Amino acid sequence: MSRIKLTIATLVASVFIIISCSKNNDTGGGDVTPTDPYAAIKATFGTRIDPTNLANYANQAKPAYIIKENTGANPITNAKATLGRVLFYDKNLSIDNTVSCGSCHRQEFAFGDTAIASRGVAGGTTGRHSMRLVNARFAVETKFFWDERAATLEQQTTKPIQDHAEMGFSGQAGRPGLADLLAKLQAIKYYNELFKFVYGDITVTEARLQECLAQFVRSIQSFDSKYDAGRTLVPNDGAPFPNFTAQENQGKQLFLGPPVFNGAGVRTGGGVGCNGCHNAPEFDIAPNSGNNGIIGRIGGGGIDITNTRAPGLRDLANAAGRENGPFMHTGNLATIQNAVGHYNNINIAPGNTNLDPKLTPGGNGQQLNMTGAEMSAVIAFLKTLGGSNVYTDAKWSNPFQ
Repeated sequence: MSRIKLTIATLVASVFIIISCSKNNDTGGGDVTPTDPYAAIKATFGTRIDPTNLANYANQAKPAYIIKENTGANPITNAKATLGRVLFYDKNLSIDNTVSCGSCHRQEFAFGDTAIASRGVAGGTTGRHSMRLVNARFAVETKFFWDERAATLEQQTTKPIQDHAEMGFSGQAGRPGLADLLAKLQAIKYYNELFKFVYGDITVTEARLQECLAQFVRSIQSFDSKYDAGRTLVPNDGAPFPNFTAQENQGKQLFLGPPVFNGAGVRTGGGVGCNGCHNAPEFDIAPNSGNNGIIGRIGGGGIDITNTRAPGLRDLANAAGRENGPFMHTGNLATIQNAVGHYNNINIAPGNTNLDPKLTPGGNGQQLNMTGAEMSAVIAFLKTLGGSNVYTDAKWSNPFQ
């Protein structure tokens, strides 16, 4: 009899537990505690990524004089740029989980790198110096990479992922391909939550990666420089900036002014013509630019005359004057002074059939013949283009740290 009572009591208790569990998991209402849709995001990123309180990527202020734009059909939204930020810094996007986009494009260096060639997977390195990404949006040029092989920023974003030496999802020599990466990301819980939040489902596709990464990169902007503070006080770039030193204003005029050459390509007056390729106030690269006279390859091995795109000149140095070099696709010019010196005396190297005509007046390599004072003034002006916020703003920082 006691054994029967015990069995009945156990059965009643079991039914109570089942009913209680069913009630607590009920999604219909009552005193239900719903499952947190962002549990994995919170567990991974803490407060650094908060879908209920997104950082402002879509509506950042920009100066009225900035009018160039290459956004196209992919306008920035806070949600997609946030997902792009996670993707940009996630080392899961490399085959051995050691490299992210942010490994080669570092916030502290205006989203460039101080290494001549950035480290890739399995001992690989980048074939060209990592380009600074700051203000990539504010340019007429829509093509990306030094050699312009990507027609848009969207196309550019997944090519390093598929590069055999950089992030490794090449599908070559036994390595996984992009489809394997998509499956890898879809198996990660915080991406399930992020893609569900952004797109309404958890599906990871290349087009979605491209869309979000491009939005994050285009959101990275820098308009708090000494140049911008001065530009707001005057009607145009040609007017003297009241906040500039005499040297900085001299450098500005030299930068903006076209040079006067004699028949041999020797400058006899005027400015030094930088503005012809790096037009103020965006200081982006002109889309019709040719090779700039740098034709080497990292590590040697012949010449490369295909490089015609360059990053904008903003944040060559930060507001404190620390330079974000080295410069050029080969990283062979360590300082801004070296870069200015390169343009001071252009040599037409054998085999360089793609040299920009603007650098060859009268068919000769330009000889600007800058004095020491002129060169110092141009360098001083270039350093006014660096800001402060882009190096420290949390919305562009690594959310995994």
